[in-house]
Amino acid sequence: MAGVLLWVISPKENATALLSLIPRSGKQKRCRLCPGLKFSTGFSAISSAVANPARSAEEKVYEVVLKQAALVKEKRQKKALDLKRTDETDGMTDWDLLNEAYDRCGEVCAEYAKTFYLGTLLMTPECRRAVWAIYVWCRRTDELVDGPNASHITPSALDRWEKRLDDLFEGRPYDMLDAALSDTVSKYPVDIQPFKDMIEGMRLDLKKSRYQNFDELYLYCYYVAGTVGLMTVPVMGIAPESKASTASVYNAALALGIANQLTNILRDVGEDARRGRIYLPQDELARAGLSDDDIFCGEITDKWRNFMKDQIKRARMFFDEAEKGVAELNAASRWPVWASLLLYRQILDAIEENDYNNFTERAYVGKAKKFASLPVAYGRALMGTSKLF
Repeated sequence: MAGVLLWVISPKENATALLSLIPRSGKQKRCRLCPGLKFSTGFSAISSAVANPARSAEEKVYEVVLKQAALVKEKRQKKALDLKRTDETDGMTDWDLLNEAYDRCGEVCAEYAKTFYLGTLLMTPECRRAVWAIYVWCRRTDELVDGPNASHITPSALDRWEKRLDDLFEGRPYDMLDAALSDTVSKYPVDIQPFKDMIEGMRLDLKKSRYQNFDELYLYCYYVAGTVGLMTVPVMGIAPESKASTASVYNAALALGIANQLTNILRDVGEDARRGRIYLPQDELARAGLSDDDIFCGEITDKWRNFMKDQIKRARMFFDEAEKGVAELNAASRWPVWASLLLYRQILDAIEENDYNNFTERAYVGKAKKFASLPVAYGRALMGTSKLF
């Protein structure tokens, strides 16, 4: 799970230029920080979106959840870096450069995701650095299709980005930021599949702007946000005293990612409509007596209010499911994740307070409510793990 935090990451948050995420040196040559790093997930990268299309989206995604949970249970030994001096490091060791890479990831987080960054400061130093590295990769991936250069991005560009991901997992990072993630995945039992699935979500954004039913929308939400939970649970860690199954904790992490993305979608209806996109189930709109034209007109009617009530109810159900898993995380990870969950679900309250006007008003949580949530989150974090679920 990720929290104020990585479980909050989505392709609708804080769009910034991809170029700003490239290391300051601007060098394009392949990075030599981790020359000896090798990684193998132990699983073939079978896309959850392709295998057996007759199954529901939830069944396809749960296959990935089970694979990731099994990977953690294997308790693979961590692989160390080959820290050799090279003639090209100007007297610095590879370890020095790797520390610099992590620091740069932290700077990106601090500059472009202040709330997220503050949350990571509540984590252990090792966990914090790993989460920064994952965050930056997700952000760079998102910027390919949602940033200022998105109009120039083609499917082949995403193919190249996926090939770069493969190299990164094999210990061949292209640049400083890649090197930080390459080191992270060598230390934690992180499966490559959620990363590949996030890229698949970017492919969907290039070709799809409507979703016929919630099954389609669920799969999209998994791709762009649910994947983040699967990426970060190995870093956050599951409490040794937890009685919950590994798969159930991962499923809760997935639920939080889905809940966050559904919340983003409901908050940004007007913004997305102005870009020609509608991330709402078409069949449910039709049953409510609504159409795309109603979304583009942006009129608040009783039909719209009733439709939104049902959508908010669904998102809250995913938040409820996610709560079960937060309690099972390592003690050092619970507070930031609880804070993330409590803060983000309050956006749904804000939509209601705006009389469901998510066409012209942006729902947000004020600073007073944010600060009030922190001690509540801390109290829940202290409660420890729950009973078996």
